[in-house]
Amino acid sequence: KNIEKVCADLKKGALDKKLKVSGPVRLPTKKLKITTRKAPSGEGTNTWDRFEMRIHKRIIDLHAPSEVVKQITSISIEPGVEVDVTINDR
Repeated sequence: KNIEKVCADLKKGALDKKLKVSGPVRLPTKKLKITTRKAPSGEGTNTWDRFEMRIHKRIIDLHAPSEVVKQITSISIEPGVEVDVTINDR
């Protein structure tokens, strides 16, 4: 899986810099479902197509300054995987 590889790379990069890391925590999978009629005109037998898109999410918590987080997240990311960085200043 691409998402697991990206998570492992991010965690390895953070541990190389001696940072405190928690995660990756798996969040529940979102299932987006669409059911449509196969016949475009509405005539004929009632046949249906069912499409489903699944969205998998992981959370990795890094305790580091924002400059270090930018260095860690600059790794090559697999296609189909999006990385969202949220910086929480305390």
